[in-house]
Amino acid sequence: MANYGDWQFGIYLDGLSGKRPALPMSYAELERQAEECMSPEMWSYVAGGAGNERTQRANVRAFDGWGLMPRMLAAAAERDLSVELFGRRLATPLLLAPVGVIGLCAADGHGDLASARAAAAMGVPMVASTLSQDPMEAVTAEFGDTPGWFQLYPPADREVCESLVRRAEAAGFSAIVITLDTLTLGWRPRDLALASFPQLKGLCLANYTSDPVFRSRLAAPPEEDMQAATGQWALLFGNQRLSWDDLPWLRSLTSLPLLLKGVCAPQDARRAVDAGIDGLWCSNHGGRQANGGLPALACLPGVVDAAGAVPVIFDSGVRSGADVAIALALGARAVAIGRPYAYGLAVGGQAGIEHVLRCMLAELDLLMAVDGYPSVTAFDRDAVHRVR
Repeated sequence: MANYGDWQFGIYLDGLSGKRPALPMSYAELERQAEECMSPEMWSYVAGGAGNERTQRANVRAFDGWGLMPRMLAAAAERDLSVELFGRRLATPLLLAPVGVIGLCAADGHGDLASARAAAAMGVPMVASTLSQDPMEAVTAEFGDTPGWFQLYPPADREVCESLVRRAEAAGFSAIVITLDTLTLGWRPRDLALASFPQLKGLCLANYTSDPVFRSRLAAPPEEDMQAATGQWALLFGNQRLSWDDLPWLRSLTSLPLLLKGVCAPQDARRAVDAGIDGLWCSNHGGRQANGGLPALACLPGVVDAAGAVPVIFDSGVRSGADVAIALALGARAVAIGRPYAYGLAVGGQAGIEHVLRCMLAELDLLMAVDGYPSVTAFDRDAVHRVR
């Protein structure tokens, strides 16, 4: 089977006839082109973070503090990027992280579907957000044989919450990811300066407006009074009161693997494992929710150690295949990307997402070849060292 890095040879061969890639080959150029493609409101929402964005920048810079140790004569002519998660063998350690406005990053407003198709084409699971432009059932219909997970912002209404989880299970999602760090909105100066919050305009609420229990709470269907539906959603989203005491109830809603997203403290990781949680997701929401905190990468080793045999997913600040390798070496079982594929979608649609994934996988694969790591399981704490 061909290695992911072999993709580069086709690019070089095309260059012999004067053909160059139509899409950016570097993250910096991808980001620049995405800003040109997106409206000021969408750019603010996707690119922006909390406060002065110090934590957001720290997430990216944190990877500079680690270096991979090259190993020679490791027989890495062929590389195995596959990982096992919850009884499934996945072709790569990459995931598409939930992005609440991914639907609006596409020119046609159906970025959720484009992302699902890209996930299917690349064999990279998509973690679909609760906040989507298309209902979850339409999204899972595009997955093909590639598994997908459903990310849940638990609404304050328990019956609505249960309905969303039951629908996700019936739709074919293979895991439920509970996001814990968005019980309220963080302080986002970019969005505040534009007085822009997409969901208050009725956008990305398809999972709610299509939900029978949510609709039963309305005096008129959303098709007739979207403003009232949006107000009802705001009440449910803005009044969440989750605590550790709610975990048994959340666990009871589904037989699917249940993950907690936003866990950074080892104490919380241990408590979640003791409560029977199937997976942890170490993340600080990419720095979008709280400023002044630790970069998520600094928290990853502690979470992994506290989790024991429970798998840990990681996101926040991942911009390259090299970043993926470092996160894996620090103990992540899989690594999720957010902004890179959102920008790819804005610049090139579904093909843009696939291009971003190919770039990351090719870089990771070639790094493994050059540095002597024949499989991603070869990445461990001995593979990375602190860099001053």
